[in-house]
Amino acid sequence: MENVIIMDHPLIKHKISMLRDVNTGTNEFRKLVEEIGILMGYEALRDLPTEDVEITTPLETCMTPMISGKKLAVIPVLRAGLGLVNSILTLVPSAKVGHIGLYRDPETHEPHEYYCKLPDSIGERIAIVVDPMLATGGSAVSAVDFVKEKGGKNIKFMCLIAAPEGLKKLHEAHPDVQIYVGNLDRELNSNAYICPGLGDAGDRIFGTK
Repeated sequence: MENVIIMDHPLIKHKISMLRDVNTGTNEFRKLVEEIGILMGYEALRDLPTEDVEITTPLETCMTPMISGKKLAVIPVLRAGLGLVNSILTLVPSAKVGHIGLYRDPETHEPHEYYCKLPDSIGERIAIVVDPMLATGGSAVSAVDFVKEKGGKNIKFMCLIAAPEGLKKLHEAHPDVQIYVGNLDRELNSNAYICPGLGDAGDRIFGTK
């Protein structure tokens, strides 16, 4: 699928395997999510625009590239997406942060918005929407819808684990969005959880049940 990038780096695969382990505790889980996000972010931000600026080195003055323009907006889907914000900020500390709050109806599994606040000039920024799990795809599609409604044009979506069903739904709804996936898992179960997956990412990041 065009615009879909499935990660194949051994470090990403190794750390995702550690995430899956039921014995991985909250603190380690949180650190692993951030580490994987940095590794994936490195790939996802490969096309950040740059411009040459004048820098004085200890030896001479030279023109050398730095990130240009309005830079970046990182937009976590609440709440699990918060676990990936620091990953992007580690790479681009000047990035602005927006938030999209969605909850999933336990009966229909459909997403409902309860909060949406995005950085200004979102249309001039590269917007990277982050959520550890791409399950049914409903929340991801809605999140990207909101960013586009606010004027976003250059949008990326980054998740650690995706189900084929969710990846297909997001890609078909938003074929212009680059989707970065840490691992493509087997399927959704009857409760719309990714299998083999890693359980509820939000609960494991924040230590809740």
